[in-house]
Amino acid sequence: METGIARHGSPEALESRLHRGTNQSGMRDHNERLVLSLVRQHGSLAKSDIARMTGLSAQTVSVIMRELEEDKLLVRQAPLRGKIGQPSIPMALNPEGAFFIGLKIGRRSAELVLIDFLGNVRSMLQNSYRYPAPRETVEFVGAGIKQMRGELTPAQDKRIAGLGIAMPFELWSWADTAGAPREIMDEWRHRDIRADIQSQCDFPVYLQNDATSACGAELVFGQAGAARDFVYFYIGAFAGGGIVLNGRLFGGPTGNAGALGSMPVPGPDGKPTQLIDVASIAMLEKALSAKGIDGSYLWTSPQEWGEIGAELDDWIASAAQALAYAIVAASSVIDFEAAVIDGWMPLDVRRRLVDAVTDTITGIDAEGLKLPVVREGTVGIHARALGGASLPLSERFLIGPTTISRSA
Repeated sequence: METGIARHGSPEALESRLHRGTNQSGMRDHNERLVLSLVRQHGSLAKSDIARMTGLSAQTVSVIMRELEEDKLLVRQAPLRGKIGQPSIPMALNPEGAFFIGLKIGRRSAELVLIDFLGNVRSMLQNSYRYPAPRETVEFVGAGIKQMRGELTPAQDKRIAGLGIAMPFELWSWADTAGAPREIMDEWRHRDIRADIQSQCDFPVYLQNDATSACGAELVFGQAGAARDFVYFYIGAFAGGGIVLNGRLFGGPTGNAGALGSMPVPGPDGKPTQLIDVASIAMLEKALSAKGIDGSYLWTSPQEWGEIGAELDDWIASAAQALAYAIVAASSVIDFEAAVIDGWMPLDVRRRLVDAVTDTITGIDAEGLKLPVVREGTVGIHARALGGASLPLSERFLIGPTTISRSA
C-alpha cells in the first residue's frame, strides 16, 4: 500500500499518483489518512497533539507529517510558544493540496462544483431544466469541466484528484412524478453515466446516490459537532437521506442504505404512504400549480422563495409530520444522536421546517425510545454537489471512505 502521493519526490510522480485510475485510486497509508482526518476535524494540530490522539510514537508522527508537508497536503502555522521547551508548530490542511469536482444530477437541475482541499468552493455552474436528459447532461459536464480547468493554473490542474457524481439511483423510475417523457428517462436505464464522464477525464470518477452524497457533505464539510451517529434527510425535488454510523457514512452493500424517501409514513388521509410523496418540494410545486401559480422559481431561486402563503404553510405542516414519524421509526432501529434536516430551500424555510418537526415529534408515542436531537443541516442547498466532490476526497485521503460505486 502506498504511503504518499509524492514519495519519490518528482512532480511527475505526484501527478501520476493524484491522477491514478479508478481501479487503483492511489489510496494513502492508514496512518496518513488518520492524520489528515484529524487535522481536518480540528482545523490544525501539532505533532504532540496527534501523537496523543492516535497513540502513535512521536517519531512516527514526525515522519508522517514531514512527508505530508513535502507532498504539500499540510502547511505549517505560526508557532505556539509555551512556558517550557520548544514552541509547538501546528499543521493545517493546505487548500492547494488537492482539488475535487462534484456533480449533482437532480430531477430539475444539475450542478458542477470545484472545491479545494478545505472544501472551499472555487467555481460552480448550474443548469436548470424541466427534466434531466443524459446527452445534455454529459455535454454540460464536459463544457463545465473545461471551463473550470481553464481557470486553474497548470500546477493546480495537476492536483485535481477526482470527480464524484451524486444522482438518484434508478432515476428513470421517477418519470411520471417528474413529468418527463418516458423515452427520455428510459435512456438513463441504459446509460453508464459514470463511464461517459470518465471518458472525458484523466482522473478517477465515482458515483453515489444523491441524498447519501449530501449526507457525506454534512459529515465531511458540515458542523456535525460531537455526533458520530446521525440520520440525515435532504429535502429536494424528492426527499431522501443517508446514515452516519460511528463517524462514517454508511451506504450498505449496494450503496442504497438510508433510502429514507421510501420510508412508510402516515399520509394526509391517514393511510400509509412514502415520505417522498409528502415531504418532497415537488409536492409544494404541485400545490402551487393547482392554484394556477408557476412554481418554477422553487428550483431557480432556492435562496429566496418570497411570499408563498398558505400553500407553504400547509406543505411545512404535512412534511414535518411525515419527517417526525420517519425519525421516530429510524430511532427504533438505531439510537441516533441527531436527526439532521437540510434541503434545496431558503434558510428561513428550513428553520421553520425543523422547528415544526421538533414540535410534532413530541406528540408521537415514542415510549421505549431515546429520540435524537433534531437540528438543521449546515451545508445548505449545494449539499448534493458538495457531497459529490467529497466522494474522491473521502475515498483517497480520509479514514472510512464512503461506500461508492465506480460503475452506474
